[in-house]
Amino acid sequence: MKYIKVKFDIADGDGVRMEEGMLLQTAKDILCQLAGNIGFDSFEDEGATVTGYVQKQLFDRPELDSILAGFPIVNLNITYEAQDAEDKNWNEAWEENGFEPITVNGKCVIHDTTHTPPHRGNGMEITIDTKQAFGTGGHETTYMIVSELLDSDVKGKRVLDCGCGTGILSILSAKLGAKDVTGYDIDEWSVSNTRHNCGLNGVGNVTVLHGDASVISTLATKFDMILANINRNILLNDMPAFKSAMSDDATLILSGFYEQDADMLINSAERLGLKTVKRETRHQWCMLVFENAGV
Repeated sequence: MKYIKVKFDIADGDGVRMEEGMLLQTAKDILCQLAGNIGFDSFEDEGATVTGYVQKQLFDRPELDSILAGFPIVNLNITYEAQDAEDKNWNEAWEENGFEPITVNGKCVIHDTTHTPPHRGNGMEITIDTKQAFGTGGHETTYMIVSELLDSDVKGKRVLDCGCGTGILSILSAKLGAKDVTGYDIDEWSVSNTRHNCGLNGVGNVTVLHGDASVISTLATKFDMILANINRNILLNDMPAFKSAMSDDATLILSGFYEQDADMLINSAERLGLKTVKRETRHQWCMLVFENAGV
């Protein structure tokens, strides 16, 4: 997976690097939030410097420049340098150390291959072997969609998992009785990881495709449930494709964005004829559930 490394320097209006304090911390928080909305997925905090990482195909320099030009805190001077990041496995430490078992709603335990759940046999188990892919259930956005699926009627439905990552949502849907599941991801590592994890969980009715939302137009199937845990801008861009693949009474579940971005996504969805039926927030992250209103 190719990444761009972007080093941001935060200075005051006179170009003097800022000292630690409430204003600097607020500026860094806002910077990370805005950069996250355009595809950045991890950050390193080093005083008045923040280093962000974004997949190469998602890096949009003009959009980043626009964000910095309209930064909501005035009298700040934020500059940056961008370069290709070292081509290595950025999840290497995560993969080696794994993650502690995660229990969702007391109904499902998500664990890796090295950590055994404390109470086996109590509810559903999902094994996730992370290989450079996002989604273990620990992040708020994944947790909320997992919780929503556990409380939904998935049995017999056709499910589309957009940006499948580790495959956790595909696997859960299959274990909850989905008739068939199709997942896709722009990242080859994620496609491979989803297939690998489906094998670990004994799931055989999941088809995984490599590509972006354009693959949806190649599918003859209409889906009863569409799941997308992706950043805000991609959701906005891909929503018409999601809508085109929905059956008459389908449900669309979106996450991967902050609460403050929810209204923008709701407005876009409602223009496409989708009805908002649920809005949930967990630690400033948001999930939205829509139903097809038949337009």
